[in-house]
Amino acid sequence: MSGGFVTVDGRAEDARQSAPDRGAATRDLILDAAERLFAERGLLATSNRQIGEAAGQGNNSVVGYHFGGRSELVLAVLRRHTAAVERLRGGLLAELRPESPLRDRVECMVRPLPAHLATLGGRTWHARFLAQAGTEPSLREVVRADAEASPTVGQALDGMVRLLPALPPGVRADRAEMSRQLVVHMCAERERSLHDGNAPARQAWESTTAGLIDALVGLWLAPVTPTACPDPAWRNTPGGSGVK
Repeated sequence: MSGGFVTVDGRAEDARQSAPDRGAATRDLILDAAERLFAERGLLATSNRQIGEAAGQGNNSVVGYHFGGRSELVLAVLRRHTAAVERLRGGLLAELRPESPLRDRVECMVRPLPAHLATLGGRTWHARFLAQAGTEPSLREVVRADAEASPTVGQALDGMVRLLPALPPGVRADRAEMSRQLVVHMCAERERSLHDGNAPARQAWESTTAGLIDALVGLWLAPVTPTACPDPAWRNTPGGSGVK
């Protein structure tokens, strides 16, 4: 219709076009609220109703409507950050050379998470969310599987293992898990302390990164006590008392 009038059909079309945007905005609000409440209170102590209220949504079923079950919600929070962390690690891996030392390869494992957190600005909750989700019995396997699916983590670990051929497979797996846990939980502790305003965030994350790299290089180079090795055959081989 001419003359500047808006038809009923036109209003309906505008509503249909804006509905996806409204849905995306609502999902973002829910994910913001879920990450913060999970980080501060834990997953079991946080209900979907509380998340909806914190997101400013009056409908008690809004979280289930947009995300389904708790596992889907946790994965959605995780994957908000995955692409950025993967890009950071991919960039570090691209700078490596065949002769790059262990420390540079460990840095590829460590730096992406704190570097990502440093770019978010202001208060963050993601590291504490990761720590909470990784220790919740009903969800820890979901979180671990998602982490193990990372192509850049696999590439970084493969490069480290090539430099440490004497490490038995079981010990490698244990140290990879120790590394993951140490990075997540130390970042969670630093994130918590930053909320007290004790240091500039970028400076604090750089310090955290350097300390973690130092610690993990030592962890991967540590000798292997025979009783700590899950492979009995390795314990009985010459040199099986440790890795120099």
